[in-house]
Amino acid sequence: MYKKLSVLPVSCFLLSLTLYAQNKIANFDTYMQSQADLYGFNGNVLVAQDGKVLYKKSFGYADYNAKSKLDSNSVFDCGSIAKEFTAMGILLLKDKGMISYSDSLRKFFPELPYYNVTIQQLLTHTSGMPDGFDLVSKHFDHNKIAHNDDLIRLLAREKPPLLFTPGKDLLYSGTGFNLLASIIEKVSGQSYNEYMSKHIFNPLGMTHTMVANGPRSTVSIPGYADGFVYVDSLKTYINADSMHTGWTSYLAGITGEGMIVTTSGDLLKWDSALKNHSLISEATQSAMLSRQAEKFTFPFVQFGYGMRVGQNEYGNYFFHNGYFPGYISMHMHYTDYDITAIVLSNNESHSEFLADALVAIALNKNIVMPAIHKASAASPALYKYAGKYSMPLTLPPYMVNFPVEIIIKNDNLYVHPPRGADMELIPESNTKFYFSDGTDQQIEFETDTEGNHIRTWYTGWGIKKEIKQTGR
Repeated sequence: MYKKLSVLPVSCFLLSLTLYAQNKIANFDTYMQSQADLYGFNGNVLVAQDGKVLYKKSFGYADYNAKSKLDSNSVFDCGSIAKEFTAMGILLLKDKGMISYSDSLRKFFPELPYYNVTIQQLLTHTSGMPDGFDLVSKHFDHNKIAHNDDLIRLLAREKPPLLFTPGKDLLYSGTGFNLLASIIEKVSGQSYNEYMSKHIFNPLGMTHTMVANGPRSTVSIPGYADGFVYVDSLKTYINADSMHTGWTSYLAGITGEGMIVTTSGDLLKWDSALKNHSLISEATQSAMLSRQAEKFTFPFVQFGYGMRVGQNEYGNYFFHNGYFPGYISMHMHYTDYDITAIVLSNNESHSEFLADALVAIALNKNIVMPAIHKASAASPALYKYAGKYSMPLTLPPYMVNFPVEIIIKNDNLYVHPPRGADMELIPESNTKFYFSDGTDQQIEFETDTEGNHIRTWYTGWGIKKEIKQTGR
């Protein structure tokens, strides 16, 4: 006689799934609310899996002065995430047979002195183009608004040399994407703004997304969340436009590398279109999100077309982050698990790192929840911790290490990076230290029962990793 097996009722199974989902949402919320309360995060976040939203929430103000709250329709400047859209504009033309990857820049702009630069190299940051914004800053009337044609005229007139032989190195180039935007205009016969709306934003139903080239005070953007920056001397946030940086004034008319505004919901529609190759052929979409160029010296990065790509312990990913005065943005997608994280901040919070932590939570990885760190009266034996280390690169997705030293200076412990200022480590115990710049970063020195230093841990925005000591 067969023994009858007990079967879990369907209702119990569904209840367990519901509780599991609720617990994950609670973890998202605990993490993000703590980032807002303890570290000042201000912005919108969205996490999705298999195209379905797991978590979506707004934190803080659309306008610090008016105290108006952010909501799901708040519009943010996404900075260099715009390069994703510019790349798509070029790939649409390529799929229609109107251009090819091997086309020379001089085919479209014969006045430029760069004979051996191709569309492929512009798309992959391997062109070696000089810094066009620097050129405009030096030679353009700052009382006017520069546009792409002004940039091209200056390149033709001043003839700054290429930074390296095209195709022989990789260096992130905003100018390359300004030129791609101008190629779109030249080939399509439409302005960049019109082309993006007609061929990308409108077909995807991205109703809150637009090209916003020009000072923000002169462009009407419904639902716009103003950008704010914190000023140490004033101990408060001020509107980024009031700082009169070039990006918010005379450089604001140049498109291709930036100047697109959007929402978290619209970026999810865009993310779905990339996943489902809704706009271009499957082969072209695959090429966009696959490794097309790689830098073999530090920092070791890989690019597709207008997108960072690679692999880490979570699997294959593509992403782009963005900066504009007052804003830091992140769009990240892990393909193996079909997880998307979108973080948009309008007070320059560390969106890139927060997105990585949200992905970790979605994958049920351990996260160190944000906490209050207070200096203690401990007297740690600093000499035990000084030495050379291999630290995680402080850009997502934490797949590259770089050398730093932990040094003793003025009887305190400091992180001494290869470039940039030293960062003081403030002790909260004999083995635990937190970064003095107010960011969510800590270092813990693990010791044995006799107090000997045996391992070192770095925690950045909730993600904890061991860092290796490489010397004294």
